[in-house]
Amino acid sequence: MELTKIAFGGGCYWCTEAVFQSLIGVEKVAQGFISSKGKNNSFSEAVIVYFNENIALKTLIEIHLHTHKSTVKHSMRNKYRSAIYYFTEGQEKESQHVLTTLQIDFDTQIITQILPFKDFKPSIEASQNYYIKNSQKPFCKKYIHPKLALILREFSSHVKTCNTI
Repeated sequence: MELTKIAFGGGCYWCTEAVFQSLIGVEKVAQGFISSKGKNNSFSEAVIVYFNENIALKTLIEIHLHTHKSTVKHSMRNKYRSAIYYFTEGQEKESQHVLTTLQIDFDTQIITQILPFKDFKPSIEASQNYYIKNSQKPFCKKYIHPKLALILREFSSHVKTCNTI
């Protein structure tokens, strides 16, 4: 089965990694720092998601928008850029269409940027698979558990059955 990749930035990469690792069709999540071009050439916490045809790009984007502050401009946006990093022109066009279509689900403007992927630096080993290794730590209980609960509630048909919170 051939895998496709797309990258997402939002909040902390521990949270973003856990969200995507819980989804059917996601085979691998690489956590680290991603840069784009131009004014977005600084590295920001993000993940690369490798997925198969069992999940659509639209679904990945929709889940991403609902599991981080995709409508909030805050002072930490350099470190936590709300973004979809595309690898192909097709992904760029589809991402733009999906954001436009999903805007109706949000009360305020989505600020998530659609940016070309430029570079990736993996996070340190201790940070990788953070939720899998530390699910009962206070950070996970406070920030990751609610995101996984939202996915179970709103996107249950896309959640791996072995996933528990």
